[in-house]
Amino acid sequence: MNVPYVTLNIKNSVGYIEFFHPNRNSMPSDILIKLKDTIEEAGNNKSINVIVLQSGGDRTFCAGASFNEVMAVSNAEEGKTFFSGFANVINAMRTCPKLIIGRVQGKTVGGGVGLAAATDYCLATKYASIRLSELSIGIGPFVIEPAVTRKIGLAAMSQMTIDAETFFSSEWAKEKGLYADVFETVELLDGAVKELAEKLSAYNPEALKQMKTVFWEGTQHWDVLLTERAEISGALVLSKFTKKTLKRFR
Repeated sequence: MNVPYVTLNIKNSVGYIEFFHPNRNSMPSDILIKLKDTIEEAGNNKSINVIVLQSGGDRTFCAGASFNEVMAVSNAEEGKTFFSGFANVINAMRTCPKLIIGRVQGKTVGGGVGLAAATDYCLATKYASIRLSELSIGIGPFVIEPAVTRKIGLAAMSQMTIDAETFFSSEWAKEKGLYADVFETVELLDGAVKELAEKLSAYNPEALKQMKTVFWEGTQHWDVLLTERAEISGALVLSKFTKKTLKRFR
């Protein structure tokens, strides 16, 4: 299993969207584009009532943005375009008319934390610790900040951002509201995700749609906001400080 992919499988009115990349499920631009398109496709599919977002493999849920692409950014426009990848996925999740359940089986970093925060209900294993490492390389979690702050609050978001080299435990994430529940094993997680998704899929689809709208009330400006945040990150990645720091990871 070394080929990146994004797939959509439908079972019992549940659309299972799965992404994978052999480098710890990091997200290059092409995978982010496919993920955005697949979320929109599932949102428009009348045979799907509920969506589950998950990643392949049994270890890392998502290592965030592709480090190789970050290092390759050579001008501000490239930077803005690159960092808009996660912005576009988060906005697709936000505007999707279907509830999205997150299934987080392992560690998640940076943009991956943003994906978990942008789900409507997220379940995880005890191995699913989280980290926002962006400040440590000279940028910041600007694009995902609105989604993360909305879910766990500004204080917890600030703590994670400042303690940029610390992995916060899954229990900490549950306490702060990112995860609704944490399970001992992947098998228990999968059972809980399936049970919840299929239960919700039997509810009134119109009620679910209207409830989703209520959940995301007040975020209509995110189309503009997240693009502006992508521009900030795109400029910072070109700074001498960041370029020098990134070279250490070559």
